Amino acid sequence: MSYKIKNTAKNEVNEPMAMYITQVSSTPFYNLLGGAKTATTSSDFDIVKLARQGFPKKALLSLAKKISLNIQELAGILHISERTLQRYEDDAIIKTEYAEKAVELVRLYTRGEEVFGSIDKFKLWMKTPGLIFNGEAPITFLDTSAGFDMVFKELGRIEHGVFA
Repeated sequence: MSYKIKNTAKNEVNEPMAMYITQVSSTPFYNLLGGAKTATTSSDFDIVKLARQGFPKKALLSLAKKISLNIQELAGILHISERTLQRYEDDAIIKTEYAEKAVELVRLYTRGEEVFGSIDKFKLWMKTPGLIFNGEAPITFLDTSAGFDMVFKELGRIEHGVFA
């Protein structure tokens, strides 16, 4: 009995390389950070790099102003004392652990703007107590990573029309 050897394909997936290239992040993200340092960023890897390098104090204060946070609220979210934050020079680079929280804030507010269609509507929602948050405003939960997750999850529910 003779067997014909069939031409078998290699065991590999042929997918377009474009699927593995990180997508350019949305412009509002970088507008909230508002510094010239962020103008060249285009991917999640760039965001990680920025968080590792830290941000100048003036970028953090600009962020706080754009999202309607006072210095006490910003200091609480970043886990830094208000006085320590005030002592930094405007051009001084804030440590990585604080920059990471700032990136989370920017990601949250960018996502909120997408869901609500307006940053002003989202800022109002963030400061309004809600039943889903046991009568507290969502902004009060941003001092922990679990709190950030809760707010992100609620944004997903709102986006999909699931009001619990």
